[in-house]
Amino acid sequence: MKYVVVIGDGMADYSLEELGGKTPLQSAKIPNMDYIASNGVSGMLKTVPKNMEPGSDVANLSILGYNPEEFYTGRGPLEAASIGANLDNGNVAFRCNFITEKDGLLADFNAGHISTGEGSELIEALNQNFYRFGKFYLGTSYRNLFVFNDKKSAELKSTPPHDVVGDPFMDNLLNPREDENARILNGIMQDSKSVLENHPVNKRRIESGKNPANMIWLWGQGVKPKMPQFSEKYGLKGATITGVDLIKGIGMYLGLTNIHVPGATGYYDTDYCGKAKYALDALQDHDLVFLHVEAPDEAGHAGDLGEKMKAMERIDSRILGKLLKNLPSFGDYAIAILPDHPTPVHVKTHTRDPVPYAMYSTGGVRDDVQRYDEISAKTGSQGVMEGYKFMKNFIEYAKSR
Repeated sequence: MKYVVVIGDGMADYSLEELGGKTPLQSAKIPNMDYIASNGVSGMLKTVPKNMEPGSDVANLSILGYNPEEFYTGRGPLEAASIGANLDNGNVAFRCNFITEKDGLLADFNAGHISTGEGSELIEALNQNFYRFGKFYLGTSYRNLFVFNDKKSAELKSTPPHDVVGDPFMDNLLNPREDENARILNGIMQDSKSVLENHPVNKRRIESGKNPANMIWLWGQGVKPKMPQFSEKYGLKGATITGVDLIKGIGMYLGLTNIHVPGATGYYDTDYCGKAKYALDALQDHDLVFLHVEAPDEAGHAGDLGEKMKAMERIDSRILGKLLKNLPSFGDYAIAILPDHPTPVHVKTHTRDPVPYAMYSTGGVRDDVQRYDEISAKTGSQGVMEGYKFMKNFIEYAKSR
């Protein structure tokens, strides 16, 4: 039996007036997602516990079968594993975004999707100026990391930058402000502007009409987590396919194989076909592939309905279409499609609403749902389930006859 879980990050949305009261999933051309729903079973998944922020870290950990309330320590340490930042018991990893500050406002949480090459030059400059406090690590595009040398900083309250676009950055710094670590780290964020704003990289970006990466934003901090291996928990050898360090980092902690796909960017231009091809290749010697696509989430954050629907349709045609065509060659298989969380285009950030999921297995039972979307899945036979129970349910469903 082979298993594939396809995550369309942030796909779920609300009913939109411009779509005649339909959601993007209801309006998009997604025949392969509909095939999975109409030939399998559907339900709703609560991927984010009530007391936790609706982030991709919490949600994807949950989908993989690990209760975030038990295993989650922060986003930063999950990404640290992927980009080669070794944590010990005295260090805390912070997610470090390159942002654009303008007139005292957090104008752009990703600095115009700065390239990784440009980011490498800026990371070097940051390390030259702030080395006595910790170390900056290069990630992908605007997604980088800072390892701070005081574990007490893990207790600070931080704010995801994508939640406060357009707000005064001074209103959203690390709290409590009087804490010594908060004072140091907030100082680093503010002082980063003097290091970055006149850097040659940003001069070139401004000349080209692009947003400069003129500040950093520290958030999502945590200490190194301890989690049981996926193979021990489920008896399956698994692999991840993604363009995002967060998912790669989770995979490393769980003992999953991170499959490198050339052209997997974590953005609209990611190589959808390449991800499908590498997933099929990985199934030659793995039991399960966890395939993640970031593009719908990026479109949701940008409030771009057109790009969000394009991303969903590309997942459907270029990934699911290829998988459904070739998976029968492996014999029995099961496949599931779902978002990790909603990223509604009118909200421009994550919400904690339950997400729709559909799963199909050769020889498995089916329910009466005919389409894959937020409304149809509510009528599915699976009902509403806690997110961390999904993986066990998916595996058991695949084996049922």
